[in-house]
Amino acid sequence: MRGVAKVAPRSYLHGVRAVGLKVLKNKLSEYVRLAAGGETVLVTDRDRVVAELRPPGGGRADSVTDARLAEMIRSGLLRPALRPPGRVPTALAIAPTAEILSELEHDRGDR
Repeated sequence: MRGVAKVAPRSYLHGVRAVGLKVLKNKLSEYVRLAAGGETVLVTDRDRVVAELRPPGGGRADSVTDARLAEMIRSGLLRPALRPPGRVPTALAIAPTAEILSELEHDRGDR
């Protein structure tokens, strides 16, 4: 049985737990606290791993809103601002308000 002596110990799996779906549902907050504390929780369904709960990776946003914005930028739905934050562009007046209102009245009169 020399092959058994060369098997790696389970020490490389420290901080990993497995939990079934039913138990996870009943004790979700406990397992989320474990994941927030650095442990990885394997979620199983009929002894098959279907998901993992783990602490957020490096570079992950601190808030959900920031994470959603970052995901939208990665997927191409948004583009980040070209101007640096804090600098407000000057607004250019298109036309005086009275002129715009008179044009609206004129357009309504044509109907």
